[in-house]
Amino acid sequence: MTLSLEWIDEREGGAGPKEEAWMELLEKLLKLAGESEGVAKGIVTLTLTDDEGIRELNRQYRGLDKPTDVLSFSMVESAGEEPELHFDEEYEGTEEEGEEWTDEAQAEDPFADMLGDVVISVPRAETQAAEYGHSFERELGFLFVHGFLHLLGYDHGSEEEEKEMFSKQEAVLAKAGLTR
Repeated sequence: MTLSLEWIDEREGGAGPKEEAWMELLEKLLKLAGESEGVAKGIVTLTLTDDEGIRELNRQYRGLDKPTDVLSFSMVESAGEEPELHFDEEYEGTEEEGEEWTDEAQAEDPFADMLGDVVISVPRAETQAAEYGHSFERELGFLFVHGFLHLLGYDHGSEEEEKEMFSKQEAVLAKAGLTR
């Protein structure tokens, strides 16, 4: 397995040719960021949404009832506290009722390769690109790399953490030619 990007467009009207070009850019950024961090395999799921969609997630998972630009939900154990996952009892196992796992390979965690989910508000990215005076692609790339680094456990709660995280982001963006 390699490092791969899966994406979902939740916006009304969904994806079109413009978004296909975005995905090429984001796949390139994922590869560059992965190389930079020594991450050679895993799956990142990207969801493109609108301000209302990300506001709902922000309210539900962070207790902040307002839109934001990017959210990350890590599946990497060392990245911090994971949200509690709930499954219907009916779907917990894949074997016939009453059978138990006998082969350890069959019992592998189906989420083992998942690094996590990054959710980006496209309207917020468009607004911020205009505010900061750079391209939409640069802002989208910034938000995606930012979200990816959060999946790996980086944070910007202190000045030192922020300097480290933002310098890593800028290095990846520079390699991709997305400078200010």
